[in-house]
Amino acid sequence: MMLRVMFLAFSLLISSLMANLAQAAQPVLQRPVDLLVDNGAGQLHGTLLLPSASHPVPVVLIIAGSGPTDRDGNNPDGGRTDSLKRLATLLARNGIASVRYDKRGVASGTAVTPDERNLSLDGYVNDAVNWAHQLKQDPRFGRLVLLGHSEGALVATLAAPAAGADAVISLAGSGRPIDQVLREQIREQLPPPLVVRSDQIIDRLKAGQYDTDVPPALQVVFRPSVQPYLVSLLRQDPAAAFARLKVPALIVQGRNDIQVSVADADALKAAKPNAKLVLIDGMNHVMRIVPRDRAAQIASYQNPDLPLADELGRVVVGFIKGL
Repeated sequence: MMLRVMFLAFSLLISSLMANLAQAAQPVLQRPVDLLVDNGAGQLHGTLLLPSASHPVPVVLIIAGSGPTDRDGNNPDGGRTDSLKRLATLLARNGIASVRYDKRGVASGTAVTPDERNLSLDGYVNDAVNWAHQLKQDPRFGRLVLLGHSEGALVATLAAPAAGADAVISLAGSGRPIDQVLREQIREQLPPPLVVRSDQIIDRLKAGQYDTDVPPALQVVFRPSVQPYLVSLLRQDPAAAFARLKVPALIVQGRNDIQVSVADADALKAAKPNAKLVLIDGMNHVMRIVPRDRAAQIASYQNPDLPLADELGRVVVGFIKGL
């Protein structure tokens, strides 16, 4: 009798393990996906991850952050992290589809807008809206979530109403006007004379005027070719835009993020009190658990093999499945 009970228990254990393995090995379709832009004159390119399912699944449009950050979360100026690629994979393993794409002017999107003087925040928002419309017309997808990382959070917020999004996720998104963030970052890294000069440039850009006399040390941020984009960006107040959202929203912020602070997340929460706010201990800007030590932080921006913060996956997946 005891042997039969043990055999039954062992059989149930094996069955449970096999079921878990089958779930973990759930087939996921990965394929390129394109969006016609500029009246069909160009194409933006993305990657679709679609878990196997007999019914429509939630789909997340993942919007990358500032500068030349590509669909995978990698930046030739700031390192390779594969952060957005890993996030998309995590979603797929939990039955959630995603599309991540190269913005115009970045990676494969360079062909659409090769001259960065023609880039604008409004253009990025319009592209996100069009990606969203394309996804909403696809019968394989159910609820649509816009997830933006860093500056992409502002794009997601601004795009959500016209996109018909069912929810928005702000991941390491600023809650303050961008000029405040720029001034803070510059004060922490540059000597006083350059801080004064950068303040002057920001003031001009906020007034909608360009400044062509940019010192070499400030060219990376304020070069004349990027100033039209900065003018469009500095018009926006992320918290005010977040307050206008009528759909459920999730704010996720790492406590060890050296680029965006907990104060930013708090500002977004204050603007939209019914949004869910999650602060993740130890998580930095590229979604890894890393000490605040600067050397460790910088190293994490060059290490795509570091796992994403566990709590990030639980929070994002739980929010989406709870819609």
